[in-house]
Amino acid sequence: MRKNSFFAQFAAALSAAVLLAALAACNPQTSGDVMATVDGRKIFRSDVDKYYDNNVASAQQAPTGEQATALRLNILHQMIDDEILMRRAEKLGLLATDEEVDRKYNEIKSPFSQEEFDKRLKDKKITLADFKRDIRRSITVDKVMNKEVSSKINVTDQDIANYYNAHKGEFNLIEPQYHLAQIMVTPAPNPQAHNQNDKAQNEGDARKKIQMIANRLDSGDDFATLAMKYSEDPETSGNGGDLGTVPESGLKGTDPNTREAVMKLKPGQYSTIVSVTNPATKQALGFRIVKLVSKEPAGQRELSDPRVQQAIRSQLHDRREQLLKAAYYEVLRDTAKVENFYAKKVLDSNGMEK
Repeated sequence: MRKNSFFAQFAAALSAAVLLAALAACNPQTSGDVMATVDGRKIFRSDVDKYYDNNVASAQQAPTGEQATALRLNILHQMIDDEILMRRAEKLGLLATDEEVDRKYNEIKSPFSQEEFDKRLKDKKITLADFKRDIRRSITVDKVMNKEVSSKINVTDQDIANYYNAHKGEFNLIEPQYHLAQIMVTPAPNPQAHNQNDKAQNEGDARKKIQMIANRLDSGDDFATLAMKYSEDPETSGNGGDLGTVPESGLKGTDPNTREAVMKLKPGQYSTIVSVTNPATKQALGFRIVKLVSKEPAGQRELSDPRVQQAIRSQLHDRREQLLKAAYYEVLRDTAKVENFYAKKVLDSNGMEK
């Protein structure tokens, strides 16, 4: 499923479970128990707790007991891996520069007003400095992995042909496929909606809001960006309204108004405002604008189709990359001296340690 690039970058940075332990260790404000060390560099409980809070900020119910301990262990494990990789980046001269960090930050922030962006940081319980440190870490990790792993992966034409011949049925679509996106506005308050500042509180607000969005689309504004800013569907707003690919039979499960609107669209087009009702209860749910990103007709896709070749190449590349990255981290761990004091406490306390 294609993700909106701005959201993907924003979400990846906001939901990262780590800060650079090296930077945290050098921060004079960092204090508290030392939970682990990597070649003598300390990782503090305060840093782990910061990203623990970030992870549970949007949860309906915070984890307790063993679940909370397991989450802290996972966060600490990731911080250890990142610190090991940062040491490797230093040796390779691949640490992200201030210019790279600022460029990425401006790119991620560009779809949002300052107020909207600040609210997202506040909701995630991280500061701007934390956010930029995560960007620095992310860029650095990408640079190291590209040099040490990704650049060495070679998917040949023969690899692609072999996969196609062994999985030919995967490329035979028995019915048309619709790649859809939506912008949804509802008249009822929803505490999980991402855009609380713009949340419609009643049907009148919802009608005004969806009309404003339709006007902006007609003026040439980007669909995905408007979905990120204004859509009230918590499942899709974060990724630019992307609903993924739906088979034609799957459209039968949606409301009749939406189905009728989709069937009239050509790829790249978006619908007029659609009144949404629950097919089972006939209850009014709100208003949406749906976009047909692309449509694939039924039938066999041949190996000569460039889209088939690219799909296979990407799949094989991603599989190998995932495997090699896991192996790479294990090799790096063998070169580092790691002491995980928190894990030892958990073990000694029979899992009762916070």
